Amino acid sequence: MAMQTDVLASVPLTSTGQFTNQTPTALGRTRVNAVYIVPSGTAGSIVFKDGGASGTTVLTLNTVASAAQPTYLLLPGEGVLFSTNVHGTVSNVTSTTIFYG
Repeated sequence: MAMQTDVLASVPLTSTGQFTNQTPTALGRTRVNAVYIVPSGTAGSIVFKDGGASGTTVLTLNTVASAAQPTYLLLPGEGVLFSTNVHGTVSNVTSTTIFYG
């Protein structure tokens, strides 16, 4: 099995919506390999959905109640596959960046 070398970073998502590349164009089918979250001063969450706002929930991450404690999470294996697109529903999160390929 070859090592994946084409990992890219999204534009930071600051409110609920589709994750985009740097162009910015909405991402299509992709694998999310890692997530970087800057929380607000209140505990919150980000819900990752495949297929838009009403799509299937694939991953939910809860954040700490500290604006001074960003979280970097490397997802295991080849990451999490989103077949259609990557949508984030954010609550009390300053920004979220995904690393995908």
